[in-house]
Amino acid sequence: MKNKDILTVFVERMAKLGIEVKLCGNYPWIYLEEINGKRVKKEDYYLGNHGFTIAWNRKPIEITDISRTITLIRKYK
Repeated sequence: MKNKDILTVFVERMAKLGIEVKLCGNYPWIYLEEINGKRVKKEDYYLGNHGFTIAWNRKPIEITDISRTITLIRKYK
């Protein structure tokens, strides 16, 4: 079995729960751009000027704050 990075696992687990998330990147930031087709609003941006920072693109990839991420997903769901 091929090893998956933490973001792929996160996206797949959200999909199993019926939640579609769209990520985008601007090195080294990885942003949570959309949740179920709803674009994340500027007032919800976290640790970045261009979006809600879900992770840093480093080796290994580091998730910023999973509890804050889940709270945001609940808000947009």
